[in-house]
Amino acid sequence: MGGDAVRLDGNTLVLPGEVGVRFIRTLRLPEQGTHPLPPGLGEFPVRRVADYAASVPPEWAERGGVMLPMYLREAMWLSFSAKEPAALQIGVGKVCAVSGKPWSARLDHDPQNYVVLPRQPWLDGINSGKGTIRQFVAVPLGLGATVEGQVTGEETWGGIQLQNFALNDLELARWRKAEEERRERASRRRYHESGYDFMAGPGALPPPAAAPAYGAPPPAPGGHPAGAPRATAMGLGVGGTMRQEIYKDERPLADWSTERSGRVFVHLVTPPDWRRITGEAAPPSPVDRAAYTAAGLPWFDYFDSDATDLAPADPLANVVPVGDWLGDDQEPWQSPAPGQVHQLGDKQGKPVEDGDW
Repeated sequence: MGGDAVRLDGNTLVLPGEVGVRFIRTLRLPEQGTHPLPPGLGEFPVRRVADYAASVPPEWAERGGVMLPMYLREAMWLSFSAKEPAALQIGVGKVCAVSGKPWSARLDHDPQNYVVLPRQPWLDGINSGKGTIRQFVAVPLGLGATVEGQVTGEETWGGIQLQNFALNDLELARWRKAEEERRERASRRRYHESGYDFMAGPGALPPPAAAPAYGAPPPAPGGHPAGAPRATAMGLGVGGTMRQEIYKDERPLADWSTERSGRVFVHLVTPPDWRRITGEAAPPSPVDRAAYTAAGLPWFDYFDSDATDLAPADPLANVVPVGDWLGDDQEPWQSPAPGQVHQLGDKQGKPVEDGDW
């Protein structure tokens, strides 16, 4: 199952079972209208809290996990990878980003409180609309602007929480057997098309390619200032609306293990606190979206013809964007040209118009 420990490979969190999560910088969307998927602008740097135990607040050291720097109102999305089926729960201030319900130590189908990997390639925000989400945006605790504050009435936790579950032993064995048979059929088909001699048998097939390494080794920790001064706690509020589906789990709940494989707390740090804690400068603030669009760079749509979108989560439907709390700071929206929006995944069919009959 990949061991019991969560590890940090470069800037990628790897939960047991080789479930990878990367935190991606992106453009913040306008809070009005519905938009295509914004681009990725590189990874957030991620560091282990344990490496800076002397310079983080005591409650951070107690919670453990990792930390990453975010500017006020900066947006992010989460990129997922998995070699085997996995159920991944995502919390924002211990509010489920999928169901809007309080954080839970178990999976649930009604409403679904997790995403299914590897089918779900990423998540850009909370499940707030039919076929749409509201973008993750960083805000400090104490204003009431976070998802946590708006749903629960309190701001205690902040950050991001991740927890994953594997298939139970029986279903995992079935999946592995089916996957082995599928790979063997695909290999035989490829070799048949190239004139390969099957008498050599499957033992002669080349071994599968090794998975690419997750990023570069993390840099050495910086110096630890004396004492542990307070740091500004950050959480996630919401920004603009974009077209993105969160896919329904087609498996019965009994297929999944009742015991989690691993979990981790992700602390969000302001750039000044990041420098004080780690000795590193935070990355520069993201590129302006108007300049990005004017340069003709791509935006994206993603569609999976075999997947079913989850219904919006009732507790999340009324979460309002951070601009309602902090005021509007954005320039007028410049829409991408049609050729700038690139289709990913399955190609959507053309619409059929109705008439009089």
